[in-house]
Amino acid sequence: MKQVRPKKNLGQHFLTDLNIAKAIADTVDACPGIPVLEVGPGMGVLTQYLMPKGRELKVVEIDAESVAYLNAKYPELGDAIVGEDFLRMDLEGLFGGRKFVLTGNYPYDISTQIFFKMLDNKELIPCCTGMIQREVAQRMASAPGSKAYGILSVLIQAWYDVEYLFTVDEGVFNPPPKVKSAVIRMTRNGVDDLGCDWPLFRRVVKTVFNQRRKMLRVSLRQILPDAGAHAAFFSSAMMTLRPEQLSIPQFVELTNMVEGEMGIKN
Repeated sequence: MKQVRPKKNLGQHFLTDLNIAKAIADTVDACPGIPVLEVGPGMGVLTQYLMPKGRELKVVEIDAESVAYLNAKYPELGDAIVGEDFLRMDLEGLFGGRKFVLTGNYPYDISTQIFFKMLDNKELIPCCTGMIQREVAQRMASAPGSKAYGILSVLIQAWYDVEYLFTVDEGVFNPPPKVKSAVIRMTRNGVDDLGCDWPLFRRVVKTVFNQRRKMLRVSLRQILPDAGAHAAFFSSAMMTLRPEQLSIPQFVELTNMVEGEMGIKN
């Protein structure tokens, strides 16, 4: 059977180490009893270890050549091989509204978009695992006060517990990427109500981290431009902090403070 040619425009780096493939597939065992969706299966190196788990499995692949290969190699999957763009899919109807585990060897160039889509569908996805660029994994798992702590850290950790499981070297891929990879697992943390307006929370987090070296009293003027109307707010002790110093509960508090100030005419 003819091998699929890795395509640079799709960010394809095919994993060739079967031991690592099995270890990645086994990360879904932490969330038993629900279906599994694999994103970007390529030639099925993870798929072959997900199939024997006795879980309902679907794989979504945008590359037509890979879809043809999967259909030839794993005909038993049948309609479970979905030739679509994951980022454009409606996930609600994928398993009839049931919750599922998201997993895969994610393309580096869209991994952040994949996780933002996960957040948009967090009630459907109690667990997400897989392999991504190590730098992105470190950001996702980092704690307040670290250089890696940023937008992705806060938005994901607001809803998920993040585990950095292990590092993967460049040499186990075809073609080898220029950076190391990492396998992560995210599990819903039990938070149902963040305690603030979620869209505003996202706006506040993105605004302050886009000027991460500045104090909050500087970066938040993009949201509250009339400093005079918000003098008490901007003179509070929290305003002297920089975004990497704030915990998620503090970001919730800040979001509620901003919302209160938005009721004051700018």
